Amino acid sequence: MTDKVVDASAIVALLFDETPREEIVDRLRGATLYAPILLGFEVANACLKKLRTAPSERQALLKAFSLYESLAVRFELIDLAEAIALAEQVKLTVYDASYLWLARALDAELVTLDGKLARAEEALRSMP
Repeated sequence: MTDKVVDASAIVALLFDETPREEIVDRLRGATLYAPILLGFEVANACLKKLRTAPSERQALLKAFSLYESLAVRFELIDLAEAIALAEQVKLTVYDASYLWLARALDAELVTLDGKLARAEEALRSMP
């Protein structure tokens, strides 16, 4: 089984059936999933934004969000000092750098739809 770190953008696509959902499903299939504990807060905030944008879809959005608890994600502690240093290095927020730090710490693939985060990961991989 492969270890993968999953970020909020990927989980939001899964829960709320966003366009790249099938790509995310394929990338996560059969993997052990990891994330920083902040994942839940980010996914909840995305749900709140969707509720504010589409209040008529409240029930469907809350039902989709309720599936978050059924996801088999293992939550890991992040070395915040190292996440700050990494955020400075690759010009990310500490939130985003936390996912990147965890992927590096676990030597795992980072699954994200966040272009800036994906580019930062790619840049780090290409460094000696």
